[in-house]
Amino acid sequence: GVFMYNHLQQKVRNAEALAQKYKQQQEALSAQLQVVYEHRSRLERSLQKERGEHKKTKEDFLVYKLEAQEALNKEKQDSMNRYGALSSQHKILKNQHEDVKKQLLDLQLQHNSLKLEHRKTLETHSQKYAQLQQEKDSEVTNLQDTVFKLREESKLLRKAHQEVHSQLLSAQAQMEEFRQLKEALQKMPSFK
Repeated sequence: GVFMYNHLQQKVRNAEALAQKYKQQQEALSAQLQVVYEHRSRLERSLQKERGEHKKTKEDFLVYKLEAQEALNKEKQDSMNRYGALSSQHKILKNQHEDVKKQLLDLQLQHNSLKLEHRKTLETHSQKYAQLQQEKDSEVTNLQDTVFKLREESKLLRKAHQEVHSQLLSAQAQMEEFRQLKEALQKMPSFK
């Protein structure tokens, strides 16, 4: 009976230890479960917030999409209008280009004609210039001869002028002598 009692006590102690162990495990699991619940609650709140933001973002995106579509349609219409205007302008410029091309061809023909005429005029002028140069050279030679002759004449005239000047001085001296002689004679009583 004692052995049986001891054996049962040992079993009870083992059962209590096992129960204590299980209780500790249950408490740990309860704590972990509490953490999991709190984490789940935070996740649910976060998910709810994300859903709200997602909904708002979706609505904003729809508004943006509508605005973008309207802007795109307006841009498309503006582009079509600009294309029409540019197409008309292109036609006008093309016609102007054709006119300018024709004018250029006419001007090229006129330029070639003027070039030929200019060449002929240049040849005529060259001939006239050569002739005038020759005449000028001849005239320069004649003028140089004339200048030489005039210089010689100028030398002779200077010499003659000096001689006349000398004669004039001599005549003035004689006149002075005559005057003095006349004055002297007039002073003499016998002359009176």
